Amino acid sequence: MTSMVIVLERKEAMITSVTDPMVTHRFRVLRTQRETHDTHTLELESVVGKDAFGFAPGQFNMLYAYGVGEIPISISGDPGDKKKLVHTVRGVGMVSNTLCKTKKGGIIGVRGPFGSGWPVEDAKGNDVFIVAGGIGLAPLRPAIYYLLAHRENYGKLVLLYGARSPAEILFLKELEQWRGRFDLIVDATVDTAPSGWRGNVGLVTTLIPKVKFDPYHTIALVCGPELMLRFTVLELYKHGIEHKNIFISMERNMKCGIGHCGHCQCGPFFVCKDGPVFSYEEIKGFSERREV
Repeated sequence: MTSMVIVLERKEAMITSVTDPMVTHRFRVLRTQRETHDTHTLELESVVGKDAFGFAPGQFNMLYAYGVGEIPISISGDPGDKKKLVHTVRGVGMVSNTLCKTKKGGIIGVRGPFGSGWPVEDAKGNDVFIVAGGIGLAPLRPAIYYLLAHRENYGKLVLLYGARSPAEILFLKELEQWRGRFDLIVDATVDTAPSGWRGNVGLVTTLIPKVKFDPYHTIALVCGPELMLRFTVLELYKHGIEHKNIFISMERNMKCGIGHCGHCQCGPFFVCKDGPVFSYEEIKGFSERREV
């Protein structure tokens, strides 16, 4: 494998809607899958009968619960499947709870896709190290689908996942399927566990030293809570991966999806417009400041 230099250009969107970004498109719920006690995955199809919008792994859509409101949610489905959109939503507020309760046949508004994606194309010829925490696995799932669909273009693939408890592990059946593959290293841990749990207990960062990898030919993709992001970046850097090759998703306080409202401004960047995926090298000076 050759030495890796990755440059992620800042764009308003890698793939954009063919219409005005403020136009909401109507999508029908095909299926609702309960993942945990507060998290559901929604499979959507376009009401007008056309294929769903194409998207890059890491991009997000604005989902609108009619009569309630709109929120940004990362796309969690397969970028190779043009027939449907998939979003995994944690119910933590009025809009997200309404979306989670939408039954089969219900209508949801969709704008997008927006934002930058994971640098899966630029990572070709190198190892890819994926670290996810909690619902952070959802925005990374399209990247995993893409990497596995183009497996011959990459070296070692590693997925490390941490959840608060066994009951809060996302995509459990899929994780088990991935774990059974010979071309993907998968390990998981939980913060706390009941008696009888036979898996790892501890922070997801404790799994990093267990994996052998070449830091000079590795790109890391990281998504999860803020504290998890910080300590994961520290651990990866400690093991030799440079900040320019560590990419994180900074989905926070996004409201409009197109950089007009300013809620997601982080230094000179608008997370919804310039991100949500950034290399840690370009964002570290601002993400480490509490007042930004």
